[in-house]
Amino acid sequence: MDCIELTTIEDGSVVSAAGFRAAGLHAGFRKNPQRYDVALLEADELCVVAGTFTKNVFCSAPVQVCKARLGNRGYGMARAVVINSGIANAATGPEGLRRARKSARIVAGAVGCAEDDVLVASTGVIGVQLPMEPYKNYAAHLHESASASAQSGHDAARAIMTTDTHPKEYAVSYVSSAPGLQGVTFTVGGMAKGSGMIMPNMATMISCITTDAPLSGPVAHQVLLDVVNQTFNKVTVDSDTSTNDTCLLLASGKAAPHAMAEFAQDSQAISEFRSALLAVCTWLARDMARDGEGASKLVTVNVSGAANDADADEVARSIANSPLVKTAIYGHDANWGRIAAAAGKTHAAFRQEDVCISIMGMPVCQAGLPVKFSEEEALARFEEPEIVIDVNLGAGDASTTVWTCDFTHEYITINGDYRS
Repeated sequence: MDCIELTTIEDGSVVSAAGFRAAGLHAGFRKNPQRYDVALLEADELCVVAGTFTKNVFCSAPVQVCKARLGNRGYGMARAVVINSGIANAATGPEGLRRARKSARIVAGAVGCAEDDVLVASTGVIGVQLPMEPYKNYAAHLHESASASAQSGHDAARAIMTTDTHPKEYAVSYVSSAPGLQGVTFTVGGMAKGSGMIMPNMATMISCITTDAPLSGPVAHQVLLDVVNQTFNKVTVDSDTSTNDTCLLLASGKAAPHAMAEFAQDSQAISEFRSALLAVCTWLARDMARDGEGASKLVTVNVSGAANDADADEVARSIANSPLVKTAIYGHDANWGRIAAAAGKTHAAFRQEDVCISIMGMPVCQAGLPVKFSEEEALARFEEPEIVIDVNLGAGDASTTVWTCDFTHEYITINGDYRS
């Protein structure tokens, strides 16, 4: 991978890349008038889009509509994405599909494009039909108020939140040194929502990523899959895969309109772009884990020494999803036995006498046996906002990282009255 210098954009958002506008407002999907509940992301012109989606059998109507419009290839062209929060439009049958398509048609009329050029996403309560009045009443206003300002990007990120405590948005830029593109600045920006019902399967929670790089559909889809598998697919809050998971990458090409050929697979240009996309998606993924429902800690689980990638991933997810591990972290308890047990219940090939475990850089298990450590020092290290668990299985060279959070009493409170 080519080394490039990435610059974090101050107040970066989904509209930081050239060629995009956004808006967010309250339209009535939620009862609280202070909560924004619909976002519009609009491209200046028809642009390349690639997507990944949930594999939950109960996938929502918007997911079905988007998958149909992008086809089996997973990419196509789009002019706009409209996202509502508060109502998921999942498990709503043929009527839900009709309403998802109608919402796209209403927005297309406001934007001035074909219905098939509008993609839709929803998040919220499952099993409730999506009302059409918010679209009828506010689609024109959304389009008219959309802009490329940082505030507009922030409003859109705010509008897609459910139990999130803050909007999640990030953007970077870089100057290319690839052949034919020397000195050209490219930007990648994105927004995401996600706080609970999170353990994706070839998708994210809901995320829109934009770039002004000139990507072809096949290249956009492949690089998105590669990066999603390293980032959003490495997040788990509660091991539950949402019905509505959607990740879309839109490429306007505005930074170098006639340079699509330079962004071929395996080119230096696409390697540079992948680095920028990886940085944006990593930041958003970590922010979702940090903002897990009721969470007080971001938890990073590093597994190394696995026999293969699948074993590394299974062990890391088992540790990250363990309620016993997550509650021990909340209680500031360096209970490494729970980590060992979570690793040992998997199908991964390793021997307990080869395993080493550290918590916050402090060895607690070596060669499968306990290591004496200071409980006072452990308590002090648990005061950090991010808790890092390192597990070496001693069985090979494969490794991975998974991000999660602790379980607190607040998680029960949030999910106990979610529909109210």
